[in-house]
Amino acid sequence: MSPPDPATDLFETHRPRLVRLAYRMLGSVAEAEDVVQNAWLRWRTVDAAQVREPGAWLTRTTSRLALDVLKSARARRETYFGAWLPEPFIEAEAEPAQDSLTLTLMMALERLSPLERAAFLLHDVFGVGFDEVATTLDRDAAAVRQLAARARRHVQDARPRYVVGREEGDRIARAFFDASRSGDVDALTHLLSETAVVRADGGGKVIAFRNPIDGLARIKRLYTGLHRKYGMDSFVFLRLLWIDGLPGFVSLERGRVLQTTALNIEDGRIVEIFITRNPDKLARVAAELGLSPPGGVH
Repeated sequence: MSPPDPATDLFETHRPRLVRLAYRMLGSVAEAEDVVQNAWLRWRTVDAAQVREPGAWLTRTTSRLALDVLKSARARRETYFGAWLPEPFIEAEAEPAQDSLTLTLMMALERLSPLERAAFLLHDVFGVGFDEVATTLDRDAAAVRQLAARARRHVQDARPRYVVGREEGDRIARAFFDASRSGDVDALTHLLSETAVVRADGGGKVIAFRNPIDGLARIKRLYTGLHRKYGMDSFVFLRLLWIDGLPGFVSLERGRVLQTTALNIEDGRIVEIFITRNPDKLARVAAELGLSPPGGVH
């Protein structure tokens, strides 16, 4: 058996937080894990015993690496086919909330510049002091405060105004699957707000709605049409789950396409539906459920 390695043990205690930070920066679990692996490689080149604050060093290194990746990722998203959604970050039922971000806030972060996003996440979400954020971003503290303030103004409308309990969220998620599968107009009318919107991410790999579908009437026509065309047996419920703080479920659509559906709920009604079908973003969900890796164009 190899002797204990204190530097490795110390890094591993920080790894979950670093992955979450990188994911919040990038919206991709795979890219976040690559960033954290690169941070690990850099950590191995320093004398850990000489690092006064290992947590700060690791956060700073991970943030800088993530910023580099984010700049190229933003360019790729400008040519992304259809709507882009973050890779589903699945939360275990018994796991306490690790930060205050939801999928709706993740979407709002996409409107920020990389530096605004980093300043907001580091200070407001992960509790890093402005002086340390300034060092990380190579800016003075006053400039970092302005970056964070601008970011807050941009995302304030996306902050949750209604806290959904797990039991209520699971109930609504299951009811929505049943209603959408059966094309039940009355149930959909009861579940959805008048201004509800559907966003779907297929990434050009599977069929998905390229543009958002807005409004209760259009969404009801969508699901009743799918029911008439494919029938109930083509839509298979797999399990309830929570995705970035939102209730939802994973299902097989038309018998073979894996997808996750996350629901933004306010005052008991669904206001946003986020559907991820891009197989590149669902490999971890498939692995967790013991399914074959998703793929193909359907």
